[in-house]
Amino acid sequence: MMPFDPSAARAAFPALSRDLVFMDNAGGSQCLGAVADAVRAYMLERNVQLGASYSVSVEASAHVLAGRRAIARLVGVADDRQVVIGPSTTQLLSNLALALAPGLAPGDQIVVTNADHEANIGAFRRLESRGVAVREWKLDLESRTLRLDQLEPILGPRTRLVCMTHCSNVLGTIHDVRAVARRVHAAGARLLVDGVAFAPHRQVDFAALGVDYYVFSLYKVYGPHLAALVAPLGHLEELANINHEFLATEVPYKLQPGNVCYELTASLPALEAYLCALGGGALDVAWAAIARHEAALAERLLCFLRARSDLTLIGDSSSDSDRRVPTLSFAPHARSPEAVVRAVDALGIGIRHGDFYSRRLIRALGLGDRGGVVRVSMVHYNTLEEVDRVIAALEQAL
Repeated sequence: MMPFDPSAARAAFPALSRDLVFMDNAGGSQCLGAVADAVRAYMLERNVQLGASYSVSVEASAHVLAGRRAIARLVGVADDRQVVIGPSTTQLLSNLALALAPGLAPGDQIVVTNADHEANIGAFRRLESRGVAVREWKLDLESRTLRLDQLEPILGPRTRLVCMTHCSNVLGTIHDVRAVARRVHAAGARLLVDGVAFAPHRQVDFAALGVDYYVFSLYKVYGPHLAALVAPLGHLEELANINHEFLATEVPYKLQPGNVCYELTASLPALEAYLCALGGGALDVAWAAIARHEAALAERLLCFLRARSDLTLIGDSSSDSDRRVPTLSFAPHARSPEAVVRAVDALGIGIRHGDFYSRRLIRALGLGDRGGVVRVSMVHYNTLEEVDRVIAALEQAL
């Protein structure tokens, strides 16, 4: 079992040299210095259009392709054409809905949840204007999970797609998407999973998950402001072209209007290299070490939150890394979430309040009129000393 040294990890992130505690990581992680260096190098040394025959264009094309291949390796797919890159998960999901629409008939059904970020809800609800029936899989309020048995009555012969979150960006709960995928496929439908809140914390093994579409944000996984959509090549080939007419057979280009951001995509091998180095060359070792460290961070803060009578913990009270990631939310009783966060701001600690674009979830939890929740979201470069600093700040703020 490889030990995890947060100080070694922190050295790779220039922003962490400041006397600030970054615990709004679910909104966007800090960026690796090597990623920023790669962006700068591309802009200064090979900032040309791709696809030409002159040497700098050939070099630039190779660097951009290397970025997509790096993400393919990170998620365990052999063909880099299975990876679609875009500016954000929200944009990729909107593009996917647009590309799926011509293949849907009036009366076909799409299932969304009320526990997701709006990106994985709104894009598909908009297809109702085309006659698509949208049904809702509701969060079970007692367990605060998406229960598979409660999906059963919603599935039907016209169900074409089920959209769900791998991990709630408010609750931190990890859902068993493998089990959901098996049931959805048995019903003849496909499963789309939003992995934005999962991917910064655990290894994404696309084949093992057994899902049809998987999206996540690279800027929340220590990289630049990009996102990735992963799917079997056949699924992407079936989708309608949303790019120029003459690109209809070009996968993934037909799903990337305007193409990718060259300099940001070219920086992605630096992200892969960092994660591999954390595991001594093995990604699975790195992610296992990250999970252990993050569980210790979560337990330190959860011990504090569980003991308080002046707040309600929103989500699983366990720090078990199989059940949750270290994204912890709570509702204070005496003060508003905003007041608590602003008090903590003054102490050089970055946390956040609100609904985090999971507005339907916050309403379902009865917190819509109370300003949502306070969220503390940690990642592997955070330390136990930083958690103690947050706890001391919260003791004053509550």
